Amino acid sequence: DISALPPRVRGGAVVVPGGLLRGAAKAGDLRETTTEGRAAVERLAMEAVAAVERALGHAPRDVSGERLGYDIESREKATDRLRFIEVKGRTEGAETVTVTRNEILTALNAPDAYILAVVEITNGFAPKPRYVRAPFTREPDFGATSVTYRLADLLARAEAPS
Repeated sequence: DISALPPRVRGGAVVVPGGLLRGAAKAGDLRETTTEGRAAVERLAMEAVAAVERALGHAPRDVSGERLGYDIESREKATDRLRFIEVKGRTEGAETVTVTRNEILTALNAPDAYILAVVEITNGFAPKPRYVRAPFTREPDFGATSVTYRLADLLARAEAPS
């Protein structure tokens, strides 16, 4: 026997789009002490620099996976010249930036084209990056794999993107 009865609610579910969850993680977990936090900070910094480069009329390309000594290769539309941009994203309050030996050597080999872009992430947002041109003056020691710089010293030499 089948009889029609009014429905009874026995449970419920909330469906949340994955993009909304990723956005919450992006804004919420920006501790550079976790792998996810470092990845989120780096992604926000890369997006900020690429957006600034496009706004300047350049054509940026992400080459961070190729281990070239920089993260973004940006072609100037007017001159067809390449800019090599190493992106360093840091959370607000960070005091240091670590740069690899490869990044320093690349900067010294192309001083006119190399830019160190520093992006301080504040409350899950990346304000305008700061560019440090000719950021390094000498090679690291032979055995060094990376060098740590004081963020304040780099930012004192930084300028607005151009």
